[in-house]
Amino acid sequence: MNEDELFEFCKEWLSAWTGNQPEELIKFYSEDALYADPAHREGLQGHEDILQYFERLLRVYQDWRWKPVEVFPIRTGAIVKWECEIPVGQEVLHEVGIDIVELEDTKITRNEVYFDRTRLLAAVERKKQLERLRL
Repeated sequence: MNEDELFEFCKEWLSAWTGNQPEELIKFYSEDALYADPAHREGLQGHEDILQYFERLLRVYQDWRWKPVEVFPIRTGAIVKWECEIPVGQEVLHEVGIDIVELEDTKITRNEVYFDRTRLLAAVERKKQLERLRL
């Protein structure tokens, strides 16, 4: 893929993270893909494990919005700088991070996600505390 095609691919792929449709999201990944993020540094391998994780994750974060900011082609795919809006209770967090995305044809074979989730974890904890106070 050329740079423009990579950017369009990343736009479509990142938009699939919104709306709690893990079955649509997993279609971007090869059957034996490796997926790693801050919660799973060791990585998840293959559709079955990745899909189970996506189902849990997207159920919680149905309304987050992802978009690519810059896409840097590499020999095996791209480094993707992204922005994300994450609603957590009454807060909306704005995060920036990067993914290493390796592709074979149009399927992701390796996806490593890097961002500082400190603010996200703190917002989740604040939301839980507020919910406990309301009970």
